[in-house]
Amino acid sequence: MYDSNDSDVVTTVQSKAEKSVVLTFDDGPSKVLTQILDVLKAENVPAVFFWQSRLLYPKRPWNRVLGEGHIIGSHTTKHSNLTKLSYEEQYKEIQNSITKIERITGNKIKYFRPPFGQYNADTIKAVKQLNGIPVMWRIASIDWELKEDPQQIITNVADNLEDGAVILLHELKQTLEVLPELIKAIRDKGYSFTLLEE
Repeated sequence: MYDSNDSDVVTTVQSKAEKSVVLTFDDGPSKVLTQILDVLKAENVPAVFFWQSRLLYPKRPWNRVLGEGHIIGSHTTKHSNLTKLSYEEQYKEIQNSITKIERITGNKIKYFRPPFGQYNADTIKAVKQLNGIPVMWRIASIDWELKEDPQQIITNVADNLEDGAVILLHELKQTLEVLPELIKAIRDKGYSFTLLEE
């Protein structure tokens, strides 16, 4: 479980009536994106994708992501640890990422997630200057460490569910492998899926 004391950073959402959570995927667009979208479509689940703009080639299925009701956010240009950069460098890194994603998709980018979950006051200031909203998470699946044990991804999420939680996943093969089961496990605990406030 993760929580930020910073009121400018989103880790949970206010759900309307029913218990709900937000699925977020970092580090794309990747080779497994299409298959992730297939699962989300089959299960009728919306998600938020935080993309490194260096990976966003015009041929990636970004139009399908938006067309199927998902949200694209920025995850910087090349996944640098922002806390090691000056304010100007952070601003430029975030701005370049947002500009490229907006140019390719024609869609306004509102949400930003710092690489490695590392940020400081300069990061928040830069994101605000760019009219963005920083998003972290409440539940980390630790999927990046579980290539050999993908079932643990489900346990890490399902055992920590709470209303409004933002869940951290990545566009990885092991995450794709257990995604249908993960969605079922979340639903079995009485949760539905929502998006960050638009």
